[in-house]
Amino acid sequence: MAKRDYYEVLGVERSASEEEIKKAYRKVAMQWHPDRNPGNADAEVKFKEATEAYEVLRDAQQRARYDQFGHAATGSGAGGFGGGGGGYGDAGFDLSDALRAFMRDFGAEGGSFEDLFGGGGRRGGPARGDDLQVRLPLTLEEIASGVEKKIRVKHLKRCDTCSGKGGSGESECPQCKGRGQVRRVQQTMFGQFVNVSACPRCEGEGSIIAQPCKTCGGDGRVSESDTVNVKVPAGVAAGNYIPLRGLGDAGGRGGPAGDLIVHIEEKDHELFERHGDHLVLDLPVPFTVMALGGKVEVPMLTGGKANLDIDAGTPSGHLSRMKGKGLPGLRGGKGDLHVRLRVWVPTKLSGPEKKMLEELRKTEGMKAPAPARSLFERVRDAFGG
Repeated sequence: MAKRDYYEVLGVERSASEEEIKKAYRKVAMQWHPDRNPGNADAEVKFKEATEAYEVLRDAQQRARYDQFGHAATGSGAGGFGGGGGGYGDAGFDLSDALRAFMRDFGAEGGSFEDLFGGGGRRGGPARGDDLQVRLPLTLEEIASGVEKKIRVKHLKRCDTCSGKGGSGESECPQCKGRGQVRRVQQTMFGQFVNVSACPRCEGEGSIIAQPCKTCGGDGRVSESDTVNVKVPAGVAAGNYIPLRGLGDAGGRGGPAGDLIVHIEEKDHELFERHGDHLVLDLPVPFTVMALGGKVEVPMLTGGKANLDIDAGTPSGHLSRMKGKGLPGLRGGKGDLHVRLRVWVPTKLSGPEKKMLEELRKTEGMKAPAPARSLFERVRDAFGG
């Protein structure tokens, strides 16, 4: 799915000023922010899309490159694995990046979380837990067919003893009055500065626990290891990732859990080399077959073999294409298998075999041509390339 124009995403003209871009981003980001749309995957995608657009257009140099070359200038082309809200994306820009970028420029507006998103009292409830990152190495065979894997994950889970509350006797923090934040006003020669930080008494929770849970020590979470099933579709590639919602660390004091991000890695294959959805295979072929033509058997990635016809006089290094014998694409279709034919030279010969080759070597047809530049080089030189 092609990426939308960044100016279109933010709803501004291409001539928009830096301040207009910032104002437009704030409006869109506030509309689709995950804290305003809990559990809404579509809103999350739109929030990330808006933040990505803002990060490019806010920077004068990046914006100039984007204006000239479009998405090619940012290396973001047609969108990554399963983009557009399907739960997959480019590993380079995730929700955590988008949230950090948003809070960097707007997190301190009004001095508190509730000033930014509306409402009063506490700053929006217990904080969301951390996302966890794991790497999943796959063979080309697994990538070709799709696979379901089990991985072991150590993460923070809700404490069953206190049901994630951290204990009993919860009351409003007397220091921050339930806001979870404290302000410090400083007078300088440049004017008044307001510093907003998490309340040290309640650690930003807005409340304190009179009797902390003995199992979790008042945190509301305990460390556990779990086995998680990961369904990997056919055609994935290194750099793709799969987010498993809610399987990261649980939030403290009953906060929502973060995500488990599974990053795809590819293991090297002893026979096949991958190029996108296409495969390349080096196949040793006897000289006699290359000279006279014939059929050879080609091993397939998914098992078994397929026949390949070789024309008489085929040179070593020739690439033969086997259509549809490559890897499946994430969005449908299949790549090709390109077979690179290599002349196989025997290292051990019997007496009669040596005698036959000696007689063959004396014939006119076995004399090699004189060294010469390739046709490509001659054409390149003729046109001054």
